[in-house]
Amino acid sequence: QVQLVESGGGLVQAGDSLRLSCVASGRTFSDYGMGWFRQTPGKERELVAAISAGGYGVYYEDSVKDRFSISRDNVKNMVYLQVSSLVIEDTAVYYCAAATSFTTDRKNYKWWGQGTQVTVSS
Repeated sequence: QVQLVESGGGLVQAGDSLRLSCVASGRTFSDYGMGWFRQTPGKERELVAAISAGGYGVYYEDSVKDRFSISRDNVKNMVYLQVSSLVIEDTAVYYCAAATSFTTDRKNYKWWGQGTQVTVSS
């Protein structure tokens, strides 16, 4: 099992950037695929980025390609989401999650952080 805690969200203006961070407590962090999800009221939680256990495989949802970047540091047990050129539609609660594989299926993510709010204003 792994415990995840996100941080780095905040209130920003359109066009700004943030780096979201997620720290994992487990020693087996390097075995997990990691994902960043976001959720807006009334919508399902959606995957925006995923990264394989070793960091070599990445996935991005179409709307965030070329704007978001996922990375991880398995020595520090950290996963990051660099979010750039933010638009109002990026406003959401962002969650990091862990899976036992590199996957884009939300159902495969078994461990979740508490979420961090990103609010983008005009």
